[in-house]
Amino acid sequence: MNLLLFEPKEITADNIIVLNDRRSEHIIRILGCKPGDTVRAGLINGPVGTGEILAIGERLGNAEVVLRFTVEGRGPDQPTVDLIMGLVRPIMLKKILAQAASLGVGRIFLINANRVEKSFFGAGLLKDEKYRTYLIEGLEQAKETYLPQVSIHERFRPFVEDFVPTIAKNYSRMLVAHPEAGKSLKQEAGTEMSGRTLLAVGPEGGWVDFEIEKFIEQFFVPVSMGSRVLRTDTAVVALLSQLMVLRGE
Repeated sequence: MNLLLFEPKEITADNIIVLNDRRSEHIIRILGCKPGDTVRAGLINGPVGTGEILAIGERLGNAEVVLRFTVEGRGPDQPTVDLIMGLVRPIMLKKILAQAASLGVGRIFLINANRVEKSFFGAGLLKDEKYRTYLIEGLEQAKETYLPQVSIHERFRPFVEDFVPTIAKNYSRMLVAHPEAGKSLKQEAGTEMSGRTLLAVGPEGGWVDFEIEKFIEQFFVPVSMGSRVLRTDTAVVALLSQLMVLRGE
């Protein structure tokens, strides 16, 4: 945990935060903090700053930490990349969500596709925003506070044909990852990457030809990572990393 994150509802009008969960355990057991010490802290979707530890105790058998938060910066900028992804197995999805949050993604659209196992949409991870935990873990690692927005779309054609046109105007480029594409990400995107990017990455097994055609109809440009066929979790990290490099981040 490189940044202690807390929810807006957890802070009082006097900037006091009371923690009684894994975060308080981390502060005491891992960081070894004592009253008077400070830790780096941040408000989810808000500014970063410091948390001064006022008191350490125990409540209901759990470690409790009381902090005062002091703002030392402004709120986060919205990331310049949004991600469409064919839904994958929950165990892989947990990793991808944490990595995407760490690397800086604004919105994540989890969609259906031919090679998506339909039972994945019934996974407990997707219920009641349980996936949020993994996004927060990614932000804690990266010392960022912008929490990606996640939406779930169980029908492929309505998403591509009806929904995508409503958001397309927000992007300077829309790219779909495909091993058989004629151009690499760098060749297509170039080095002058102003504006926002919408990137589509397939599920395990990739997009089928029909799905690639539908993306192309909506002005997505196929791009390749080369001759190697990567797992979805590897491809997401590799593509987002390349976009960061091309943007000079």
